[in-house]
Amino acid sequence: MALRLVAHFDVRADVLPSLVAQAATAAEAGDTGVLETAYESLRVLNIERNGNIIYTYKDNKGNSVFGLYDCQTRQNEHLYTFEKDMQAVSCSVNSERTLLAASFVQYTKEGVRSEFHPGSKCLTLLVEIHPVDSVKVLKAVDSCIWVQFLYPHAESHHLQNHLLLISEEKYIERFNIQITREDGNRAVIRNSSHLPKDRIAEDFAWAQWDMSEQRLYYIELEKSKSVLRCIQFWPDESFTLMFEMPLDISLSGLRFKFVNFGYDYHQDQEKLCNQPSLCVFTNHTGSLCVCYSPKFDSGEEITYSVFYLHKGYRKTFTSAPGSAGSHVTKGITFLNLGYLVAVYFPGHFLHLLNIQHPDLICHSLFLTGNNKMAAVLPPSPLQSLPGSLILDCSSGKVYRATLDQSYLLWFLWNAAHLDCEKMAALHCALSCGQDPGFQEDQIIQWVCEHVSGCHSFDLIQEFLIASSYWSVYPELVDVDMLLPHSSVLTWNEEIPGIMLVTEELPLLLMKVYSLTGYWAKLNSNLEYVKYTKPHLHYHNSVVRREWHNLISEEKTGKRRSTMYVRNILDNAIKVISNMEIRTLEPRLIPLLQEEDRHQRLLIGLMVSELRDHLVRHLQGVEKKKIEQTTLDYISKLLNLIWCMLETIWRKHSVHPWVLHLNNRGSAADFEVFHLMTRILDASNNLCFPLPPGFHSLHMILGVHCLPLYNLLHYIDNGVLLLTETAVTMLMKDLDNSEKNEKLKFSIIVRLPPLIGQKVCRFWDHPMSSNIISRNHVAQLLKNYKKEPRNSMIGKSSFPTEFLPLNYFIETLTGLESSHQALCDFEGQDNVDAEFVEEAALKHTMALLGL
Repeated sequence: MALRLVAHFDVRADVLPSLVAQAATAAEAGDTGVLETAYESLRVLNIERNGNIIYTYKDNKGNSVFGLYDCQTRQNEHLYTFEKDMQAVSCSVNSERTLLAASFVQYTKEGVRSEFHPGSKCLTLLVEIHPVDSVKVLKAVDSCIWVQFLYPHAESHHLQNHLLLISEEKYIERFNIQITREDGNRAVIRNSSHLPKDRIAEDFAWAQWDMSEQRLYYIELEKSKSVLRCIQFWPDESFTLMFEMPLDISLSGLRFKFVNFGYDYHQDQEKLCNQPSLCVFTNHTGSLCVCYSPKFDSGEEITYSVFYLHKGYRKTFTSAPGSAGSHVTKGITFLNLGYLVAVYFPGHFLHLLNIQHPDLICHSLFLTGNNKMAAVLPPSPLQSLPGSLILDCSSGKVYRATLDQSYLLWFLWNAAHLDCEKMAALHCALSCGQDPGFQEDQIIQWVCEHVSGCHSFDLIQEFLIASSYWSVYPELVDVDMLLPHSSVLTWNEEIPGIMLVTEELPLLLMKVYSLTGYWAKLNSNLEYVKYTKPHLHYHNSVVRREWHNLISEEKTGKRRSTMYVRNILDNAIKVISNMEIRTLEPRLIPLLQEEDRHQRLLIGLMVSELRDHLVRHLQGVEKKKIEQTTLDYISKLLNLIWCMLETIWRKHSVHPWVLHLNNRGSAADFEVFHLMTRILDASNNLCFPLPPGFHSLHMILGVHCLPLYNLLHYIDNGVLLLTETAVTMLMKDLDNSEKNEKLKFSIIVRLPPLIGQKVCRFWDHPMSSNIISRNHVAQLLKNYKKEPRNSMIGKSSFPTEFLPLNYFIETLTGLESSHQALCDFEGQDNVDAEFVEEAALKHTMALLGL
């Protein structure tokens, strides 16, 4: 199953042990049957903003008992006992645990409410519980009432409390309750006979409570239109209408429904499953999604829509129930998983929708019953809560839902056959990067073994971009608009089993101008969609142009400002140091050990450009944090390439002698060479840097694996680069056999002049001596001006009497004797006029065949 449920709370496992102790005490007093009655009636009523869970059960006398489970201390606390046989519908306690509000109905055996209060079917009470004192009747009406205390955004001891009452008669009121302290710490309601109240909303068809952020969403029907509104309750006790948004949805047939206001265990679940399903999901990144599924009959196509209000469009998905032919008994369940929304249709499919980047359907994973995903979530009704929590309403268990890395990896290896499945599963797996036990090494292994298995996109490019993105995403949530998350910009292929229709929506208009927190982020997302064209995602076009200019200037002898180039190279040093700090285990492949000036320039340029891009658009973020994020992003990119090489190296057990050129290549060497070629192609297209030393290793493997013609073809087309390290090794390790001489000569004639001058000295061969001599003479005569000479050449001073050569050698000797020339050619060991003369004679004799 793509989802993994971790038990967060179990009403029986976490509450019953404390009731066992009570039962033991009651048994000593001659009171039996407490535990049996409690076990049968124990159920969860509400979860408060601070995570505390309110539950209820019946004692052996039929009294309604309310308790609280503190999720921090993991202790249970008795709140109140109503000494009447009443059925609790809803309950809430204030943050100080001094007041408790509860609503009750009474059911007959036929499930119909019977009157237990004159003229009423539902009784709503407010109780002082610190200590237990008076009970006030808030409502005694025919319609059902739900209650919810508002919680401040921080622990406080305010004497003002606010209680929401949500009525089945389609109105919501807020009661303002003043508390006074008497006799030390005793909490008493002030003026309990007349509590002031505000009418928050009325004539609505649907409402949802966000306990974590203290928001109320509700829908009103206006002229056959469904208008979604949101009210934010603030810490200063005020509340504000934040937005209104018309939604093109049908709520006909929808029974009056509340979401996250507790759970009515006596509702007919089979009828509820045939009703439209609707919920609102948000997260801290500023996303706002409305998930909707109309009612459907068994056997019909299943349709559900997601309104991405933070993006300005709606996506409607249609899927057949499946080929299993099973009867549809449950409706669609929407689950909020943070960056994802899960659409779950029991026994048929699970759709993991990427709400952070919903533009392309290929970034959302669609799993059918054939993928072994249908039987893991509980079959009972589920209620999605903030923080990726899920309440199993029947069993009273609360789970924390996360993506199952093991399943996703299994799916990649065994079941992902289509490109869209590989893409979506890869993104889902990489989004787990911050989870404990993240198995990045297995993802890298899968990528290495499937580089040629994707036809719609480049797997290496996608992996490098997506993994680097997710590695820094938790550090700066705003980077979702500034850094690319995928290499794919368009997707035109269909997803088997599902049809998609996308519709543009008018952008959400905020009712408030001074925004903070989540609302500021949501507004930033809306502004981004409205005004940003093209998108602000970072790309390396400027880096590519500047890098090519620097390399071109080096070749032509032009020089930039020394300080400018030094700063770029210093940036590269910072990235490499950052990599070395994070590298805990020794590596098999010796990268980062050579200069590789061109790659260091590219690394440094990318640091400079990416840092400037983030600083330009991340207002209010410390530059030091941006600097570190930039280094982490590029370090991650380089480290991924290194890890890919290490993975394929280990898999094929490549022998260390591959780093020397005096051995023949093997099939394992070719596998590494092939992967490196694919990595090089991907990085070139993206203009991403490679770890210094990559090109030298690639060249060495090319010599091992390719025949000379193919090797030279790769070199001439820029696939293999002639680095000084690789060519020096080639000159030293290979002997002067006919085959190797041909290879060396082919390499030398392709070398840039600066590298050629250095490496020819390592080849003890007439041809290399000839090249060295030519370069030496060219440098000596570069600024030579002929002057009249009166001296006569002594024949006895030269081993060969050939006047042109004698005169030429004497001229070189004179130039070498100058101090300037000695400075210019310092380090050219054993290269002088005598060396030139000897090389000239050998070359002449070779030409004459002597």
